[in-house]
Amino acid sequence: MLTYKGGNTVGKGTYWDLASGRRIDVVGEDVLAGNGTATYVRMSSAVMLVSGPVIGLLYVILMPFIGTAAVVTLAARKVLEGPYHLIAKSISFGWQPRNAYLAGKKNKKEEGKK
Repeated sequence: MLTYKGGNTVGKGTYWDLASGRRIDVVGEDVLAGNGTATYVRMSSAVMLVSGPVIGLLYVILMPFIGTAAVVTLAARKVLEGPYHLIAKSISFGWQPRNAYLAGKKNKKEEGKK
């Protein structure tokens, strides 16, 4: 098992709470701090030190692709938004599901007289 919850009894090792950056070194057997919401990962200090630069490198390599995907998605949404609303407006027939029309639909002639 690689992940542990707060309050669990664990054996010897180094446990990291990645959300808060808290590190707990257990020499024998101990209970992890927390009430069950904190999640700890059992990992040695050397692995944590090596994983930081590796994650940073992946971030730097993938950032241009993430930025390009975001720009393409926003542009496609803007281009397709106009025809979508035009088509949706033309096939809706004025019916709106959130309105009940229990008293019938008002005529424009009756509204103008009042």
